[in-house]
Amino acid sequence: MTIAPDMVRHLSGAAVSVELETPDMTLNIGPQHPSTHGVLRLVAKVDGERAFDVQPVIGYMHRGYEKLAEVRNYPQITALINRIDWVSGYANEIPFMVAAERLMGVEPPDRAQFIRLILTEMARISSHLIFQASYPLELGAATPLFFALRDRERVLDLIESVTGGRFHPNFNRIGGVKPAVGAGPVTRKTIQDLPAGFLSETRDAMDRVLSTADQLEDLVAGNEIVLARTKDIGVIPPEVAISYGVSGPILRASGVPFDLRKVSDYLPYHLFDFEIPTGENGDCWDRWWIRLEEIRQSASIIRQAVDTIPSGPLQAKVPRIIKVPAGEIYVRAENPKGEMGYYVVSDGGLGPYRLKIRSASFSNISILPWVLEGTLVPDIIAILGSLDFVLGDVDR
Repeated sequence: MTIAPDMVRHLSGAAVSVELETPDMTLNIGPQHPSTHGVLRLVAKVDGERAFDVQPVIGYMHRGYEKLAEVRNYPQITALINRIDWVSGYANEIPFMVAAERLMGVEPPDRAQFIRLILTEMARISSHLIFQASYPLELGAATPLFFALRDRERVLDLIESVTGGRFHPNFNRIGGVKPAVGAGPVTRKTIQDLPAGFLSETRDAMDRVLSTADQLEDLVAGNEIVLARTKDIGVIPPEVAISYGVSGPILRASGVPFDLRKVSDYLPYHLFDFEIPTGENGDCWDRWWIRLEEIRQSASIIRQAVDTIPSGPLQAKVPRIIKVPAGEIYVRAENPKGEMGYYVVSDGGLGPYRLKIRSASFSNISILPWVLEGTLVPDIIAILGSLDFVLGDVDR
């Protein structure tokens, strides 16, 4: 077919007036994806580079901890619950033990309380160091990982020296704590104590942790790429954080100075001086900074505790066979990721009649649909990482 020259000139001068419309696309992130922090699936509806509807899909790791606990006796349950948030396993045991003790009217000795507090704060440091290792890596900064994991190993070594376990200590007992590992034969009259050198080694480790916190701040706080990926990204206003039940470092990053260590008496935190760091903007940057500051505050609490730890027994007098009187109670604690609570209903038997667990990560990720609405697709991962959740805690 031959086209006349005047027709060619006409076609070349024609303006294209058709606007191309791009349809919305559904993007699945996960459930097996390294950026989702475990077996989490996000169903994101995106328009170009922006996500306007993101829904988390959970339940892939569901293990039924509450029902598993209801068919076990009280001493057996600690072996279950320290696996809920496996990054900070020791801290999971404390509010459950306190709930059972209060129903029984048992008060652990002061020395056992101090040991519980020291190990809980070590679990907090360990959890936050995992965050300090992984979050910059997700933003493109690999070096902080080596500094954070190095000192996390030191902290885990100390926990292991006392409890015998690094991730899942199973160390607490109703009325106190069990004897130190390797302490030799133990009878009711000869309760052994902490491993030799533990207190001095803990002081040295906390000095190293504080030094590493300074190094992490030097590495990350001045990094232009990290600042661009976190400043004013994923902002959560305080009123929104409260309405969604967000707790822990995420809530404090939004400017709410709420910390259960200051308002509850599950451990003797009132004996120690420490601050509650809070953020200004509630963005990804503040959530990173809050956890770094909490490492420093935890190190300070531990140093005060090892310098003032009282002498005395590790265990209160309790029956050989634990039966908790009929009743119900809710005890909550400030875990590394937020509020961890146990609602225990007892019918007077060897195990709880009903148990309801309030885990931090489950409540914290409820804000995902709100905070991810309208965000750029690359920022989804930055926001996810800043929330620092564990899927075992979500799918308990």
